[in-house]
Amino acid sequence: MSETAQHSAHHIDVKEFHPRARAAIHNPQIRQNFRKAMDGLMSKRKSAFEGWDLETLRDLGANIRMRALANLPDLLEQLEQKLTENGITVHWAADGDEACEIVRDICVARNARSVIKGKSMVSEEMELNHYLEEQGIEALESDLGEYIVQLAEETPSHIIMPAIHKNTEEISQLLHDKTGTDLSHDVEYLTANARLQLREKFMNADVGVSGVNFAVAETGTLCLVENEGNGRMTTTVPPCHIAVTGIEKVVPNLEDVTALLALLTRSATGQHITTYFNMISGPRKADELDGPEEVHVVLVDNGRSTIYQDDELLDTLRCIRCGACMNHCPVYTRVGGHAYGTTYPGPIGKILMPHMVGLDEGRHLPTASSLCGACGEVCPVKIPIPDLLVRLRQEAVDGDKLHPAKVRGHGAKRGKVEAMIWKGWSWMHARPGIYRMGTSLGARFRKLQPGKLGGWTQYRTAPKLAAKTLHERMKERSQ
Repeated sequence: MSETAQHSAHHIDVKEFHPRARAAIHNPQIRQNFRKAMDGLMSKRKSAFEGWDLETLRDLGANIRMRALANLPDLLEQLEQKLTENGITVHWAADGDEACEIVRDICVARNARSVIKGKSMVSEEMELNHYLEEQGIEALESDLGEYIVQLAEETPSHIIMPAIHKNTEEISQLLHDKTGTDLSHDVEYLTANARLQLREKFMNADVGVSGVNFAVAETGTLCLVENEGNGRMTTTVPPCHIAVTGIEKVVPNLEDVTALLALLTRSATGQHITTYFNMISGPRKADELDGPEEVHVVLVDNGRSTIYQDDELLDTLRCIRCGACMNHCPVYTRVGGHAYGTTYPGPIGKILMPHMVGLDEGRHLPTASSLCGACGEVCPVKIPIPDLLVRLRQEAVDGDKLHPAKVRGHGAKRGKVEAMIWKGWSWMHARPGIYRMGTSLGARFRKLQPGKLGGWTQYRTAPKLAAKTLHERMKERSQ
């Protein structure tokens, strides 16, 4: 599968991660683009939190998310009730396919032929654009980064900045080839032309589709965070607005949103606040001059309820999609988002996507980490990403506990020789006498040790056994 192919849970191809990663490492332009962008984002985040008690704020954010998840079933029922009272139609989707069908049915009922979309990672999970195009419905991205990626026939390489893998020259050439703009390095000129091209689409679109950052159960309010104004136009100009969101985005009340918003904007782009914070509570009322005639919310499961049943992996659902873990990850910074071949790349993708597709398919993802711990240290809601990576690495070889049906008949992923070696290692270390005898013999015959130890020595020098064991050395010192 090429980088321009779809990367949802339906058409995932993470088995090609290693060749894609090697190709990215040997592409100096990609490495330069990401290095420059990540350095800037890390610096902005650090500056944005100056003067704040960051750890206390992170504790607050983590507690808000954990409390919401602990009461998720009740909050979802409350959210549905409040949304319905506000005049919003609520739909439930078990997976991405069902969510796509719901969106299609709404469009068909309105005879809609064109859809304008705000930024939404859940719609990427669903492969909504591709699906609507197959149904004869035009779907156009209105977020500038998503628009650029769509023109390039690619998928987003970052959950906050979809086109972060491209520099100004590449974007200028793309817009010139696809839309006829002049070749220019003037960012304001390029942005203004894109705005002109999109403005007409906003005015003529039959349906607007958006994501949701937070869904407030107490008031039935959909909160949408953005910088460009496209989200506000998507949700107000077309006569029908469809919001798609994962079921984990619900929070109990508006007070909880304030702390999460402070963490989200600073962690994502280093801003104290975004340009726009939209609060949607219903369709246009009779005495109002603008807004959609209909508002629909599609609550998408797509594997989340399965994750919810695991006490450890439940922490994955805390994520507020800020992208900070990617910005600080030494692996993501070097290979970029497309190397992963998944909807969600980087550290959060390495722990989220295996849940959605099963470790039989995504077993290489948890190993794409140095376990440096940076992702866990910067996560605004304190998801223990390194701990979850370690667990998933173990399950990748011992069997997927979360999706046993997806590995049934395959058993452990270790080869027979490797399994025998580890069983022997475990047996020897559980018997002190055997262990001492083995290490002593290893020291005596260390010259017979092989110089290559499989994949371990592909990039490392094989360690040499000492002439004497630790026990022998300590015994000599005590004499």
